[in-house]
Amino acid sequence: MDLPTKKFTVTRADLVRYAGASGDFNPIHWSERFATKVGLPGVIAHGMLTMALVGRAVTDWAGAPDAVLDYSVRFSRPVPVPDDETGTEIEVSAEVKSVTDEGHTVLAITAVCAGEKVLSQARATVRTTRLGK
Repeated sequence: MDLPTKKFTVTRADLVRYAGASGDFNPIHWSERFATKVGLPGVIAHGMLTMALVGRAVTDWAGAPDAVLDYSVRFSRPVPVPDDETGTEIEVSAEVKSVTDEGHTVLAITAVCAGEKVLSQARATVRTTRLGK
């Protein structure tokens, strides 16, 4: 079973707000010059912001934050964020991989930005009773 795709827009303004909330003012998240100097394609989203947005999709699918029993990801590609009003879009999808002996649902999650997978080995285990409602 596939779950409905969720889409999240990330703009440079979002990066500023996240930096203020998290205290992560690394210049790769705000300075084009610095980001390209260190080999990145440009300013990139904070990895933990990307993980949080994907986590939001998981809690939406699960029906409530407390229905998420386990959640993990590996970062595989950066999420470049252009300097415009449009920003970029992260598209999150999931597939039910299995149901545990306890009746919990294991999800395999995919997060894509500009046609590229940005997370690998992304998984969540959720209480099945509320899944997709």
